[in-house]
Amino acid sequence: MKAAVIVEAGQIPIYGDFREPISTNGANLITVTAAALSPVTKTLAIGTHYTSPKEIPFVVGVDGVGRDIDGRRVYFLLPSAPFGSMAEQTLVRASQCIPIPDGLSDVTVAAIANPGMSSWAALTERAKLVTGETVLINGATGTSGRMAVQIAKHLGAKKVIATGRNAKVLQSLTALGADAIIPLVQDGDVLEDAFKKHFGDGVNVVLDYLWGQSAERLLSAAAKAGKDAIPIRFVNIGSVSASTITLPSAVLRSSALELMGSGIGSIPLNRVVKVIEDLLHAAVSSGFEIATKTIPLSDVTRAWGMEDTFARTVFLL
Repeated sequence: MKAAVIVEAGQIPIYGDFREPISTNGANLITVTAAALSPVTKTLAIGTHYTSPKEIPFVVGVDGVGRDIDGRRVYFLLPSAPFGSMAEQTLVRASQCIPIPDGLSDVTVAAIANPGMSSWAALTERAKLVTGETVLINGATGTSGRMAVQIAKHLGAKKVIATGRNAKVLQSLTALGADAIIPLVQDGDVLEDAFKKHFGDGVNVVLDYLWGQSAERLLSAAAKAGKDAIPIRFVNIGSVSASTITLPSAVLRSSALELMGSGIGSIPLNRVVKVIEDLLHAAVSSGFEIATKTIPLSDVTRAWGMEDTFARTVFLL
């Protein structure tokens, strides 16, 4: 079968032949129709993610959309190694396949599931968002961040604050539900002062897609502006800016800050599946917006390095 294959460690995938999967007890043989290119897909493929495959060659892709042997449309995640989602067929445990509700296209589901899951899981499984709370989204101008703005409002946030570097996209987030925006300026002290003003008014949950300097300043501002030991749940989801930060211990000792992460390993897999199922059903009624661009899988090598933080690339098979 044709697939996007990693044939050498640290290299981008090539479009070529790979052996066909054979169905086994407990696993579904899926004929793939669409698979999205996400940041986690890229880091897994090149070996820099903490769950990257160790054996080569393998097919890339962590999730996708397809048809099972009964012809049902399903969204699936985490195919059985060495098979991935970017292939004509793949093999996935039955418990990791979700029937797709009517009203959503294959492309929309492939594009929305991963970025939508990141904030839905962080808000419901980790932060335990309560209706009426205020949510600050650090790094809201990317695909996942824009989804997070919409999902936070859908799940009951009274106020959503969005940060980002792209001024034009940041302004556009007000139409998606952002009540306030904070440009991520280079001057750290100026940035921290902007954060402190919002924390002074009350922030309950922070979703952080960036880590790095902006996360340092957010944590510092949260500690300095904390009121009456009201917990601020800080949930790290990504590390677009940097993989490490410098965190003075006083930040944790002087505040009721709750620091946690949300990702593979921090949430049981069965709960991740339930999160995505809830997300897809909500997408039918809520009309979550996500920009997409479709590309044939045969162009995977060319498209792999094309950075587009606004539109989610979806490969078609």
